[in-house]
Amino acid sequence: MAFTIAIDGPAAAGKGTLSKGIAAHFGFGHLDTGLLYRAVGWRMLSGEDPIEAARGLMPEDLDRADLRTPEVAQAASKVAVIAEVRAALVDFQRAFARRAGGAVLDGRDIGTVICPDAEAKLFVTASAEVRAERRYLELTGKGQIVTLDQVLADVRARDERDMNRAEAPLKPAEDAVMIDTSKLDIDAALGVAIAAIRTKMPAQS
Repeated sequence: MAFTIAIDGPAAAGKGTLSKGIAAHFGFGHLDTGLLYRAVGWRMLSGEDPIEAARGLMPEDLDRADLRTPEVAQAASKVAVIAEVRAALVDFQRAFARRAGGAVLDGRDIGTVICPDAEAKLFVTASAEVRAERRYLELTGKGQIVTLDQVLADVRARDERDMNRAEAPLKPAEDAVMIDTSKLDIDAALGVAIAAIRTKMPAQS
């Protein structure tokens, strides 16, 4: 069965954790498409041309342990506005989306650009303040030295860039189910998401 679940939303809204939980629940494959852009961003920071980096991206590039740093996150957001970078990564994402056994993809333009025909679409969001606090706790928990104000400024800057880029801006698909996780823990958000997805599945699912 090819069944695609497209999950979009801004940074630190919880869509990654939610996507993994959904994939595990249904036994589907999961692709964090943001890792593709982080890998390209990392290679750009290493001195490569971002377009060439995207065209030459290798699966092992997604396994780097240092793709989750704030510097790489900002670089990912910058390379994501380049049309040629996005085009180079589209085919990989679409092929994964139609894999046998079902697929969950999370990113910023999955339901609007990559998989507009996805059977189920979610848009996961939360307030900038809540998202900044989550990211701050994540980063400091890994030993990184940052301030909450600094992280909030980064979150807002990334939102501004992602929502206002000319190529595939961050926005909900018209038929996406909106899930605001500002006041939901992961179990509650997962329950809402699974219920919404089940309404899109064949009766025997």
